[in-house]
Amino acid sequence: MATWDPTRYLHFADERSRPFVELVDRVDVKARRIADLGCGPGHLTALLRARWPEAAIQGVDSSPEMIERAAAGNADPAVTYTRADLRDWAAEPPLDLIVSNAAFQWVPDHLEILPRLADQVAPGGGFAFSVPGNFDAPSHRLLDELAATEPFADHTHEQAGPAAHDAATYLGLFAGRGWQVDAWETTYLHVLTGEDPVYTWISGTGARPVLQALPDELRPVFVRRFKAALREAYPAREWGTILPFRRIFVVARRPA
Repeated sequence: MATWDPTRYLHFADERSRPFVELVDRVDVKARRIADLGCGPGHLTALLRARWPEAAIQGVDSSPEMIERAAAGNADPAVTYTRADLRDWAAEPPLDLIVSNAAFQWVPDHLEILPRLADQVAPGGGFAFSVPGNFDAPSHRLLDELAATEPFADHTHEQAGPAAHDAATYLGLFAGRGWQVDAWETTYLHVLTGEDPVYTWISGTGARPVLQALPDELRPVFVRRFKAALREAYPAREWGTILPFRRIFVVARRPA
């Protein structure tokens, strides 16, 4: 299992946070108990607190590094952070709102898990989440192609990458259960700065399993080739490097 570096993840914190802001803005429920699934380092908890000032909030993440960072920075007595695998996690008693930002793409077969999680939402409550929809983008395609070549393939072939579905698939899953659903997608044009910024972005998220699967003597070689490929696919301008990033959003409300 890949480990996560909160500091590297937060390098582009504003860009990574924007989808969460826009997701929560579309939620229209009165929430007293909220679960943030895949909460990461807890940097977005304040947004939930501002929106629902009286709610008890539980952040859940499978990464010990992320949970440690979140707990260390927490001074809110109504916020708790829990390390758990979303495939096994359950809330007790029912929740008013489940939110999740860029987590379910890491959960294999999450279409089978979402109904179980939805059952933990109280009548009238909500389930809001976003996932990346850019797995056919050059950043991921180049990663997979390079990882499949020698001498890297022997070390990376068993690494499961992130995956997600389109908005219509998620809409159908919740609508089929009688929920009201608002589903949409957005392609952001992130303007990144710094040296090899697209590598910096993806090495904090989607590339981590591959990078960590490589032995120490091969990783620098892989990184050098990957950076070169990314620079060609995402050319730098004098004002920055454009990273198109498609996101899928779902806001669903359970019948009262």
